[in-house]
Amino acid sequence: MTNARRACGWLVLGLCCALPICSSAQQQLPEDPEDDKRFGLWLDQGVSAALWTNKSLEIETHERFDEGASNLYEYFVQGGVAFRLRPWFMVLPIYRYQRYQGSATDYENRILFNLTLSRPQGAWRPNFRTLIEGRFPNDRPASARLRFRPGIDYVLPLRGAWRPVLVASNEFFFVPWDNPYATGGTYTQNRFQVGVRLPITASLAVRPYYLLQSVNLPGGWDTNEIIGISLAYKISRKTN
Repeated sequence: MTNARRACGWLVLGLCCALPICSSAQQQLPEDPEDDKRFGLWLDQGVSAALWTNKSLEIETHERFDEGASNLYEYFVQGGVAFRLRPWFMVLPIYRYQRYQGSATDYENRILFNLTLSRPQGAWRPNFRTLIEGRFPNDRPASARLRFRPGIDYVLPLRGAWRPVLVASNEFFFVPWDNPYATGGTYTQNRFQVGVRLPITASLAVRPYYLLQSVNLPGGWDTNEIIGISLAYKISRKTN
């Protein structure tokens, strides 16, 4: 009986020592390096080149500043071929190379699968984008993330061939599996944005936007304001 009590005592002591170690390991997970801090400025550039009737080459570059738009903390380039299987359904596999500044993670390779549904109804253009991401940072284990972005576009009833378009969306981020970064739950991030797409020419448009990025950290949600400017250029396919 004495030996059993002694064994139980050692077991309890071992558990008491292990719990703080496990808690410390959880607390030491780094924050996701893509999280914006304080007021931010995001610059986006995209080129869409028509290849065939229902296919196009999509290339984008992005630069992101935080800390009052004074610190370039992230930039990346990505590209892929879009397949428009139906007028209302697009599939776009993407490869992205991403660099970070001032973070333990120097760079990240990312594989994305974009599924976009869109069916215009007069001046209204409801849309729904799903992104499936595979993230491969240089200093952390690989992980997967799901992103769902319902949105609505509204073409302003103005005269002229190139009319401005109001754009609004809300994106939900989920990591239902192992997450190598510190988070307060499976629902890791939310991005709400509104903007207006202004056609400059038949092939060039600029879209200024306002975005609220909310990040679910272990200590609670942290929300930061971001101003963005997006440029989009389309290259049409020449036909004989």
